[in-house]
Amino acid sequence: VQLQASGGGLVQAGGSLRLSCAAPELSFSSYGMGWFRQVPGKEREFVAAFSWSGTTYYADSVKGRFTISRDNAKNTMALQMNSLKPEDTAVYYCAADLDLLMRVQKGDYGMDYWGKGTLVTVSS
Repeated sequence: VQLQASGGGLVQAGGSLRLSCAAPELSFSSYGMGWFRQVPGKEREFVAAFSWSGTTYYADSVKGRFTISRDNAKNTMALQMNSLKPEDTAVYYCAADLDLLMRVQKGDYGMDYWGKGTLVTVSS
């Protein structure tokens, strides 16, 4: 199973980007799906996620600025990022796991599937 993340790029502070994650081979509606990010030299951190039932969760640092969405019919997930800040600069990864939110709550990032990252750079 491959997750395909896309949509990263360079944007000025205050701007917006929309990331997408496609999972054509996944039983999408059965999985929790989420976005994570990582800055070189730092640990990967949670950004936003859906439980398999559709409940959404956000890291405090992105609440009110980022919106996660999913389309089970198309096996896709998106992350709309508004009011971007330089500290949002990172490689963003999408992930899928049957118990994704539980793993996040435990600090366990051993997800079933990870996509290749997409780089988001926010200039000041």
